[in-house]
Amino acid sequence: MGENASFWESLIYAHPTCTTWKQEAEGSIYHLASILFVVGFMGGSGFFGLLYVFSLLGLGFLCSSVWAWLDVCAADIFSWNFILFAICFVQFIYVTYQVRSVSFDREFQELYSALFQPLGISLTVYRKIVLCCDAEVVTLEKEHCYAMQGKTPIDKLSLLVSGRIRVTVDGEFLHYIFPLQFLDSPEWDSLRPTEEGIFQVTLTAETDCRYVAWRRKKLYLLFAKHRFISRLFSILIGSDIAEKLYALNDRVQVGKGFRYDIRLPNFYHVSLPETPPVQPSHHLQRGSPRRKPMGVTNCSSFHTQ
Repeated sequence: MGENASFWESLIYAHPTCTTWKQEAEGSIYHLASILFVVGFMGGSGFFGLLYVFSLLGLGFLCSSVWAWLDVCAADIFSWNFILFAICFVQFIYVTYQVRSVSFDREFQELYSALFQPLGISLTVYRKIVLCCDAEVVTLEKEHCYAMQGKTPIDKLSLLVSGRIRVTVDGEFLHYIFPLQFLDSPEWDSLRPTEEGIFQVTLTAETDCRYVAWRRKKLYLLFAKHRFISRLFSILIGSDIAEKLYALNDRVQVGKGFRYDIRLPNFYHVSLPETPPVQPSHHLQRGSPRRKPMGVTNCSSFHTQ
């Protein structure tokens, strides 16, 4: 115990105390270095935040090195500050290289700015998503089908980048799919990873379209490796299905001017007891908003895959 006490006493009291303080202030280089340190530590996150931090901290350590060399004339102070400057410089070059390595084609850059960046998705995470679709944008010419009812297998998930897709069932119009919407989100949500299925709607390009497609197996492997990406797509797909449901709901009207509300089916039957109950025309699978109700007038058809 006595040895520990002597150690702490020597650590605290052995060094010479400051009896007099310097009257003159340090040079402007020292104060410039301090200002750069303060401003540098206010940087944010992400690639550009790291570039901001390392650039200002590097300049601050460089100014401290110059101050130690010219004013203090202390080799140890100069050496440490110069080493820290070199570390910041190397980190700045490394982050710059990473920023350049995650550059994308124009369409993928626009997709990131419109959909993923507002959600706070970093470029590194977005790069994993782009690589999963092989960084390829597929073209679908006008009046060509993306999927045909009862024939096309559900083996991918696609996001429309440009153009407009018409969704029909048995030749009857359901709704449109617009840019930044998934082409097959109801089909994706209706199947488990191990299940297989076919489209029960037809998707036709009304204009020349461009879309990004992720293969099911490859995308599920990405989800298994990165839970954050899995949750991200779950949110995006759920929101997309909700938009399609409300688009269908706006088109459906029943007799006597009442509007059919998919959120309140019980209220609908109570309000209109004389209206026959809605019977689906096909077997309904779980999770799909596309269905075709019977006994309604002036409506577009719903259909479940």
